Amino acid sequence: MASFEVIGGNPLKGEIIPQGAKNEALQILCAVLLTSEPVTISNIPDIRDVNKLIELLRDMGVKVGKLATDTYRFQADDVHLDYLDTPEFVAQGRALRGSVMILGPMLARFGKCQLPKPGGDKIGRRPLDTHFVGLEKLGGKLTLEGTDFYRINADGKLKGAYMMLDEASVTGTANIVMAAVLAEGTTTIYNAACEPYLQQLCKMLVRMGAKINGIGSNLLTIEGVESLGGTEHRMLPDMIEIGSFIGLAAMTGSEITIKDCQIPELGIIPDTFRKLGIQLEFRGDDIYIPAQSNYEIATYLDGSILTVSDHTWPGFTPDLLSIVLVVATQAKGTVLIHQKMFESRLFFVDKLIDMGAQIILCDPHRATVIGLDKRTQLHGITMTSPDIRAGVALLIAALSADGRSVIENVEQIDRGYQYIDKRLNALGAQIRRL
Repeated sequence: MASFEVIGGNPLKGEIIPQGAKNEALQILCAVLLTSEPVTISNIPDIRDVNKLIELLRDMGVKVGKLATDTYRFQADDVHLDYLDTPEFVAQGRALRGSVMILGPMLARFGKCQLPKPGGDKIGRRPLDTHFVGLEKLGGKLTLEGTDFYRINADGKLKGAYMMLDEASVTGTANIVMAAVLAEGTTTIYNAACEPYLQQLCKMLVRMGAKINGIGSNLLTIEGVESLGGTEHRMLPDMIEIGSFIGLAAMTGSEITIKDCQIPELGIIPDTFRKLGIQLEFRGDDIYIPAQSNYEIATYLDGSILTVSDHTWPGFTPDLLSIVLVVATQAKGTVLIHQKMFESRLFFVDKLIDMGAQIILCDPHRATVIGLDKRTQLHGITMTSPDIRAGVALLIAALSADGRSVIENVEQIDRGYQYIDKRLNALGAQIRRL
């Protein structure tokens, strides 16, 4: 198990380019299963979860060619359906949350798929009901073997259907959309997720020949087609990395320019950090964060304490609440962090409290942060990364802290952030991988 040794208290300076979007990659890569023609994808992040999914596709028989550092060509013209019955497939599926998104494409094109219960971060309950209910409405028949192995089959071609999703699940919507594009007739999905990553998937599918209306809204109408062709696709920069770098700059008093951000796709992320008092300047498609000696959390008009909570898009993404929480520990003022979606995602605040932060964990979903206004630095400790996003929040805390910190289980961070230690060291950080 690898660790990071971090020497904190050093301001950083320079430019950094965000990686391709992890959450988009997991959808886009599974979509290559929908066609026998070549699909070329660029700006793919070199991170553990994405590399594992590429390995899974290769083992399923998808031809994978690496054209450049971040560019691959995929061709699923000889998918090995019998591989799904092997112990190797079961092990791969259990290890990767993103494996769930092969269900829709496989059901649509081959009429069947099976999958062990996927793994991923331990951040609370993440049920798959939305996926399966949607696929069943299209004609899939689900069989549960034991408590953690799923089989889904279709008798003949899938049929379009009307459905209202019980939650605007991004991966659930993606799975249903990928199945519906090859279904017979019209599929209407109400309460669909509309995150930029899902919009990217829909736009890619349209270039492949799919007929999708309502892209960017929560009402999607899909006319099924007989088959899809190949295409080329470039992924967005990772909005979670961009938000993490904004928080890092403020927390460490650093002057950082984040390059090529696709700012129109960031939604309310920049304004949410501005509410924490962080200065941002848009320079073309770059975000410039000046060095700040302090930053002050806004209040509501009546003077009451600001609440930052997660919500489905275009609300604030839950993946950045950990970053907002840690950045608030050195702000002037108080903020309530309300994590609505996952009941275990705030369970890293004990590490921040051990570092000297003033945080009241109200319940599994809410924490009140009383900022130190940089009058007292956090101090370094030894801690363990519980999940991807909390891991990077702890890394930001360690980089701002006085002294030496050790972060264990950094394989969690590697699952979502590409060479994060090397990239931050290039800005002047002191991170050593042990």
